[in-house]
Amino acid sequence: GNGLAMLGTLTKGEWTIKQRGRAPDRKICVKSGAELIQLMHRESGCNQFIVEDGAARVTVQYTCPGNGYGRTSIRRETGALVQLESQGIHGGMPFQMTAEARRTGSC
Repeated sequence: GNGLAMLGTLTKGEWTIKQRGRAPDRKICVKSGAELIQLMHRESGCNQFIVEDGAARVTVQYTCPGNGYGRTSIRRETGALVQLESQGIHGGMPFQMTAEARRTGSC
């Protein structure tokens, strides 16, 4: 509910996430924009802390009990294009991801 208003300005629908590097493209259904925060930790029950809540950029740090943590920054370019950076620990292993997410259809 509170904060992260920028995520609400993103166009709803199917988004394709193109990671820099080796990972294959991934499609997700964006309903609120919050789906982009925990791309590595898909489970619910994670605690989120808003670090930055701006008109064009949000940063959220989160902890998932028993499965690590992460910190994600989302920079809005348009309502259908964002830049993502995320890093943390998932399944006991560190991860770092830089990606572009773009709305590609409806879902």
